[in-house]
Amino acid sequence: MTAAIETKELTKWYGHHARGIIDVDLVVEAGQIFGFLGPNGAGKSTTIRLLLDLIRPTSGSARVLGLDVRRDRLEIDRRTSYVPGELSLYSDLTGRQLLTYLGNLQGKVDADYREKLIERLELDPAKKIKSMSRGNKQKVGLVAAFMIRPDLLILDEPTAGLDPFVQLEFEHLCEEVRTDGRTVFISSHQLPEVEHLCDRVGIIREGRLLAVEAISTLKERALRKLEIDFGGPVKAEAFANLPGVRDLSINGQVLSCTVMGSVDALVKAASRFEVVNLRSMETSLEEIFLAYYGTGDDAAKEAGHAAA
Repeated sequence: MTAAIETKELTKWYGHHARGIIDVDLVVEAGQIFGFLGPNGAGKSTTIRLLLDLIRPTSGSARVLGLDVRRDRLEIDRRTSYVPGELSLYSDLTGRQLLTYLGNLQGKVDADYREKLIERLELDPAKKIKSMSRGNKQKVGLVAAFMIRPDLLILDEPTAGLDPFVQLEFEHLCEEVRTDGRTVFISSHQLPEVEHLCDRVGIIREGRLLAVEAISTLKERALRKLEIDFGGPVKAEAFANLPGVRDLSINGQVLSCTVMGSVDALVKAASRFEVVNLRSMETSLEEIFLAYYGTGDDAAKEAGHAAA
């Protein structure tokens, strides 16, 4: 089966010193939900713009749906939907007017399916774009993207501004696309947004693709910050040399630490004492990257450039 996305040594420099991305080798197979993860400024949007031929690479190549991104751009545009991180919509139109206009441009849009999308994403299409909140504008963009049933959806921070119920419906839509054998490419700096939805993830940092991993592998290496409140004093020696446990400290009756991977060993050690409370705090994506790969370009080089 032809890959949905394939890049080879894809590189973009903005001038002589401003880095975009460097030697990105990436393969996204058709029929997957793929997460493209990285902190802000890592090169995610640059990669997407190169895939859509909105900017041209300094070197390297890219193919989308088996087609050359430059030579076959019109065919790629016909078969691809893109929702950018910052939507720019015709503000004087209502949501329905805009969706009708975009549908007429594309041609052969199933009106019944469009109405179902409007209902599922809880969009009020009668409102003018200029009066909509960011979340409602995002809904308009998502309806426009899904309604043409593209072979590939490229979504940059797609759940920004959406409430949890609509986010869940968005996930159901992505799963339906995958069931159809089509592909979803989601760019995000938020690990929770993709960890229970995607089949695989690519991790980019400082313009370099550090790894492409199955989501199950990423979960196995998950980084957690934990605090445990005990009913009485405990000694650090009772928790020494536990696998995956780092940065352990005890302040009175409160233990704080970071755990990579399974918390089983820590929980078993804690069970020997009276546990009053246990708190898990969200770890930033940047902290996860630092834990996996260290810092700087040297770490990126050590990690290598991964492809599926």
